[in-house]
Order: sequence, then C-alpha cells, then structure tokens
Amino acid sequence: MPYIIAGGIVLIIIVYVISTYNKLVSERLKVDNQWSQINIVLKQRADLIPNVVNTVSGYASHEKEIFIKISEARNRSISASNPEDGIKAAGELSNAIGRLFAVAEAYPELKANENFMDLQRQLSGLEKKIADFRQFYNDTVMRYNKNIVTFPSNIIASMFKFTERPFFEVSEQDTKNPEVKF
Repeated sequence: MPYIIAGGIVLIIIVYVISTYNKLVSERLKVDNQWSQINIVLKQRADLIPNVVNTVSGYASHEKEIFIKISEARNRSISASNPEDGIKAAGELSNAIGRLFAVAEAYPELKANENFMDLQRQLSGLEKKIADFRQFYNDTVMRYNKNIVTFPSNIIASMFKFTERPFFEVSEQDTKNPEVKF
C-alpha cells in the first residue's frame, strides 16, 4: 500500500513536470513567433530606408552626418542576430529616421515631392505596425516571463534553463525630439 501511494505521488510529480515543461516551451515558441513578426516589419522598414535617404539626399545633400547615421543604424538592424540586439538597433533606427524627417521639414520642395510623401506614408504605416506588434510581443513576453519566475513553475524553468526574454521597450533616447541644427 505505501508503494502505491509513493508511486502515485511520483506519477503526479512527473505529470506536473512534463506539463509545466511543455507549457514553458509553448510560451517560448510564442515569444519567438512574435519576434519573427516584428522582425519581418523591421526588415520591410530597413528595405524602405534607402529609398527615403536617396529622395532626401537629392534635396539635402549636405546633411551627410544624418545619412551616415541612418546607414549605420540600418546595417545594425539588418545584422541583429537576437531580439536584444534587434530591439536596440530598431530604437537607433527609429531615432535616426526621426532626425531625417526633422531635416526634411526644412525643405518645402521636398515636402511637396510626391515620391517623398508616398515613402513617408509607407514608413509611417510600418512604424504603426511595429508599434502594434511590439505590444503583442510584450504581452507574450510578459506571460512567458511570469511563468518563469512564479512558484512552482520557476523550479522547472531553472531545472531546464529557461531564461527571461527582454521586452521591446522604447528607449529614453527615442522619446526625445531629435535635435537638428542648420
């Protein structure tokens, strides 16, 4: 009789470990999927940047510093190999784009350019998508991280080396208006 009780307890523990492990794996895959969705839109934005830069450079060719910063930020964004680097690079690129559009404000003929206006609309649409996907990603990360740190699933998470994922947050630098000097 005591063997049956002990066997039942062991079986309950095994079932709990397996179900918790599977839940953690499922949540981790959801986080990865959400990051993939963000990455697709970040790639679309990165692909659009050269067109915007070329259009603006035709009117503001002396603003080389901004073009260099955008190019560098775009390259970091494209080459990011993990969400942490991707999040940082996305923020840098957003900031650089903000500076570019601030510069564009000083050129009325550029603002009247139909190609530029179309590129600006496309970029604004992509920025909105990124913001929406960022919210979904952060919600998914929150659920995943909560499962990793709450008892008793944190025991299983530490046994199998599940680690917390970063939130896609707007950096303090991104919340500031870009400073543009003429």
